[in-house]
Amino acid sequence: MALAASHLSAVAAFGGHALSAPTSPMTGLFSVPPARDDAPTTTGGHTAGASERRSFLARASAAALLSLTAIPQPASAKGFDEKGGLTYGEDEIMSKKGHGTTETGVQNKLRYGASPKLADKISSFNRVFAESGGYWEGTSFEDDVRKMVAATGGPVTFYDSVSGAPLFKAPVGRSVDEFMAESAVHGWPSFRDQEVVWDNTRVLKSSGETVSVGGTHLGHNIPSRDGRNRYCINLVSIAGNPV
Repeated sequence: MALAASHLSAVAAFGGHALSAPTSPMTGLFSVPPARDDAPTTTGGHTAGASERRSFLARASAAALLSLTAIPQPASAKGFDEKGGLTYGEDEIMSKKGHGTTETGVQNKLRYGASPKLADKISSFNRVFAESGGYWEGTSFEDDVRKMVAATGGPVTFYDSVSGAPLFKAPVGRSVDEFMAESAVHGWPSFRDQEVVWDNTRVLKSSGETVSVGGTHLGHNIPSRDGRNRYCINLVSIAGNPV
């Protein structure tokens, strides 16, 4: 889920952070450069699904700059798409705020053992980069989700790491095994339309970037080969606690 290694990096400043963007006439903004083990990465990925996401994001990075300078989407661009499953938002959602693209930083203690430091970079100072593919497999995510599903018989709610608002509920319309299998194939927790809390989540029509209504970067919509929407989401962005 990354930009090709052949891209050189340029450095910009945003919110007091050093940002790395591919050298191109149109660069992806708000990208935090990799730094040690807890940094977002634009290389790697351990599955074909991860490679697919990397390719998608390489194309999407150019759209990040255009999204800030283009004429705002008309009101008609909002609402459910023609297939009835996705709620669009405007690029202004990701405008600069008090703490990067969000008003405040991430919660001090996150679920699943997710790193608050990495979560802050990914969620608030980033539009293109992501946690490493398979990051969630090194956390308690799978064990915790399976235990909660077994205990309640229902889906698990995933909360915004910044605001604590509910963003996703899974599994819905499939088993926990199917949810985990798809997430393993693609390298990131992967949600379908019926598993998104659309009151708090939007997809930017210009790029497929998936965000919270408060400006938290979550991931991207990368439709599967059958045309269904699939939201590949950074665990660190949805590891919050309800407030």
